[in-house]
Amino acid sequence: MQPTLVIMAAGMGSRYGGLKQLDRLGPNGETIMDYSIYDALQSGFGKIVFVIRESFREEFNRVCASRYGSHFLFEFVTQELQNIPAPYTPPPGREKPWGTGHALLTTSKSVNTPFGIINADDFYSRNAFTVLAEFLKRKDLIRGSYAMVGYRLENTLSPSGPVSRGICQMDENGLLTDVVERFRIRKQEDGQIVCTVPAENGKMVNMNLSDDDLCSMNCWGFLPDVYPKTEHLVKKFLEQHAHEPASEYHLPTMVNDIIKSGEGTCKVLRTHSHWFGVTYREDREDVVSRLRRLHQEGQYPDPLFP
Repeated sequence: MQPTLVIMAAGMGSRYGGLKQLDRLGPNGETIMDYSIYDALQSGFGKIVFVIRESFREEFNRVCASRYGSHFLFEFVTQELQNIPAPYTPPPGREKPWGTGHALLTTSKSVNTPFGIINADDFYSRNAFTVLAEFLKRKDLIRGSYAMVGYRLENTLSPSGPVSRGICQMDENGLLTDVVERFRIRKQEDGQIVCTVPAENGKMVNMNLSDDDLCSMNCWGFLPDVYPKTEHLVKKFLEQHAHEPASEYHLPTMVNDIIKSGEGTCKVLRTHSHWFGVTYREDREDVVSRLRRLHQEGQYPDPLFP
């Protein structure tokens, strides 16, 4: 059975200044998620499920129908603010959905195979999908067996500004033990990577990080048994935070919660590939250049989906 790929594409792109999921960045007008889909299909994934906003549906329908045609099976599910488990309701004034953990939950009726889940606007590389597909196709997986593709921190930085990353720890068996979100990660002029953390006196200070620190880029692998756990954890989150205007429940937190409860394990699948993406509008030129070079080197055909 071929694994499914879920692509989270419901973000509004406020820092980018537009719907970056559909920005034509490749030499033939490809989007970043086109490369993820191509690499995933080449690695053995089958069906693609897009998580979008209802307001994006018409444009996604038009673009995907014209570009992908009948190359593979795909469908859309929507992540909306009000689409949360009963009895919870959004508070007045809230505009955004509830984060990537909520995005995963919205796909529960569309996925019945082992599956990967990624961001739409990140370039992960073929190797990431290869190692993820190999894991998801294993015959010896038991309930609660999940995975994360882990990147070297240095291979995930943006040239245009600070980023946030989930810095990961794993045990001697290669299983994830903890993910801590670090903010304002950037490389200084002396080459040292730092992030900003609160000190005991309440001020913000820099903390050194290593080039080789393992980080999560929201490239995960799950079995369908994760859905009941996700619903339970999303409800638990809403019980505490449903009244808040901006709180979100994210996949690294969800996986942490599952690990800490003993209800699952997460195998770290290392890749030495370079991530890149369009976190900032200023990243666009660099991404366009990188994609052009990959085509020139023969790593991708022209166009991806003829």
